[in-house]
Amino acid sequence: MKPALCAAALSLLMSVSAQAYEVETGPVVLCDTQKQAERFVQLFNDNQEAAIGAVNAEERNPSACAIIEVAYVEGDPLGIERTTSHAFRITKVAVVAMKTPAGFKQVAPAVFFAPVKVREYAV
Repeated sequence: MKPALCAAALSLLMSVSAQAYEVETGPVVLCDTQKQAERFVQLFNDNQEAAIGAVNAEERNPSACAIIEVAYVEGDPLGIERTTSHAFRITKVAVVAMKTPAGFKQVAPAVFFAPVKVREYAV
């Protein structure tokens, strides 16, 4: 693993180590950069696959964003991105395991950005 990636993963885990945290599992939209996660939100129109495809086409990278089943630790939210009908919390996550046919397999921590849909209510 690259030293910068190790430092980023360690930084993320240290930022949540002072508080209790849980390893979450399941399919999640992951993007390589915060900018890509924000662009996913701008393009989202109730179709994750279409938004992912558009981001990947713009980036000329077929894996810039993807839906992946992983085990991860969520970091602090980086902000909320909104469209006229949706809101997403952009969060840095550290992926610690990947889903395989035999179950989850531990991997070296890698940092990604997740747009997590949130519900907002009018007050």
